[in-house]
Amino acid sequence: MIASTSDNFSNKRGPEPVKGRKRPAGRTPARPRVKFEVYGEEMLEKSVKLSTNSGRVYLPPDWVGSKVKIIKLE
Repeated sequence: MIASTSDNFSNKRGPEPVKGRKRPAGRTPARPRVKFEVYGEEMLEKSVKLSTNSGRVYLPPDWVGSKVKIIKLE
């Protein structure tokens, strides 16, 4: 017997929220913050700008070809 499409997707709502904890509206569940220790030569702090259906960060042209790491702060 083949199940109908509505049977396949009716119970896929994700985990139930933890009682007593409210999460901010419009945000994904909070992850615990972690500490990163990174050694490098230079650091910039910038905001991610909207670019069609993704985000974009502009960096100085002399950084082209360099290896960089991006860490989400908030």
